[in-house]
Amino acid sequence: MEESEARTAREEWGSRFGFLMAMLGAMVGAGNIWRMPFTTGQNGGGAFLVIYVLLLYLIAIPGLMAETMIGRYTNNGVIGTFRELLGGGKGRGLGLVVLIVNVALMSYYAPIIGWALYYAGHSLLLTFTQAGFQPQAFWDGFISSPMLVIGMHTLTMAGLAGVLVFGIRRGIERVVKWMIPLLVVALIAVGVRGITLPGGMDGLAFIFTPDWTYLTRGSTWVAALGQALFSTGLGWGIALTYGSYLGRYDDVPLGGGLFTAVGNTSIGLLAVFATFPVVFAFGLEPSAGSNLLFISLAEVFPQLPGGWMWAIVFFVSFFFATFTSGLGITEVGVTTVSEETRLSRTGSVLAICGAIWLFGLPSAYSSSFLGQMDFMFGTFGLPLATLSIIALVAWKLGPERARVIELNRCAGIYVGQWWNPVVKYVIPVVVVFIIGYGVVSSIGTENQTLMILGVALMAALVVGSTVAMGVIENAARTPTSEGGE
Repeated sequence: MEESEARTAREEWGSRFGFLMAMLGAMVGAGNIWRMPFTTGQNGGGAFLVIYVLLLYLIAIPGLMAETMIGRYTNNGVIGTFRELLGGGKGRGLGLVVLIVNVALMSYYAPIIGWALYYAGHSLLLTFTQAGFQPQAFWDGFISSPMLVIGMHTLTMAGLAGVLVFGIRRGIERVVKWMIPLLVVALIAVGVRGITLPGGMDGLAFIFTPDWTYLTRGSTWVAALGQALFSTGLGWGIALTYGSYLGRYDDVPLGGGLFTAVGNTSIGLLAVFATFPVVFAFGLEPSAGSNLLFISLAEVFPQLPGGWMWAIVFFVSFFFATFTSGLGITEVGVTTVSEETRLSRTGSVLAICGAIWLFGLPSAYSSSFLGQMDFMFGTFGLPLATLSIIALVAWKLGPERARVIELNRCAGIYVGQWWNPVVKYVIPVVVVFIIGYGVVSSIGTENQTLMILGVALMAALVVGSTVAMGVIENAARTPTSEGGE
């Protein structure tokens, strides 16, 4: 009876379309549009894309199904889910680990949303089509101004808080329904224009003509796997949290699997399609790094008829894409805090957004620090969180039970027995490999110190969170025990 009442009282998505757009909006952001183009360029173009799509469908999507399913199964945030399935301080401790990793990841993702906001604002001011505009100088001037970047970071967190206070239906769902379609239209338009530029077709050749030698490089496979995990948000707690707001008879394999996979892949490829024709047309280096998007695409708009309009459409849409991802990431903490404390929804939003803003200040102040955070938490923190969530299905709930009883319930897409070994063995082994590769490949390099710090930090996080939650659990039981039962 208590479980039934809890489920009834808990907010749910207003429509299937709203849930699908929210999932796609959470997964499609900087991971696809900012990170994927330069990662593709640094790892051989077409060969990287082949590996990426393969790993996306074989590993990331089955894992995403599992994460979404476990959220619907428990109807709880990350800490509540771990507590329900593992019990006691140990369960809550691992849930806290996932939450902390989520907040850390968002702390350096939020400044990137701020970058997108800055460019969106300047597109509205018609900056990119003014005579004498220099994309490289504009980017350098922005990123070298810490107070300006911090200001954008602050506006970003204020905007996220302003949406999240309205909840799932009136906040997140209402916003994402129109943001993502706009992004798709913008990417297609920019891509089509790019291939009409002199040299633009060379960009398509780079994308779709694989250099098969990259298939023999372990770094390419690790980069593709990392991109698959990063772009789908596996292990961030997003799918778990969004899944917890599903009704008991909603379709998990569709929203938490196939639709997300197709949408994620399509928009990621559109981002690459929109970027590289421009890169080659203007003689830019395809492996230029993370600033590729902000420099290369800014160059195309003066060449377009009505370029000011295209600049607005693209950069505003890009901001929307990153913003919707930010909503999903931040909601993980909001849901968890509101469930685990006595804070109201508004109080939980202010607490989480305030924490992310504070922890994000160093990344906003220094892009070098942002890169260091990305290395430590992207290489070690995210795999740790992913392993923790997958372990709930693989070794606690059991993949066969989860598949038959929960995953395939009211599913339009039947998930077969192939899913069981992927979740139980393949994903955990792959995640452990990522961590091990990150350690081995860093030895003797400039990242060695960061690697040691990252591994030590994750170990301390697991131990500290488990101990802390155990102490809290015991303290909560003490008054009851003294009173006698």
